[in-house]
Amino acid sequence: MHPHLHTKNNRGCEEVMAALDECHAQGFLHKILGNCNGAKREVNKCLRAERLERTAKNREKAKEKKERIQRVWKEIDEES
Repeated sequence: MHPHLHTKNNRGCEEVMAALDECHAQGFLHKILGNCNGAKREVNKCLRAERLERTAKNREKAKEKKERIQRVWKEIDEES
């Protein structure tokens, strides 16, 4: 399973998602015989890469926020 495909977080994967949609549009039999598996793998790789990039950014933001909070508490402790 994959997340919802057409969201603001997946803009970089639009081409591979369109290829998967085109493959799926060719019919149920085409899809069930595994002819779309390559496109599906490409979508999964692209979504994974975007997710890893997003989590790295979130981790960095959280680290900066934690450091800022620690500095504020240190200043509060020094003033007390």
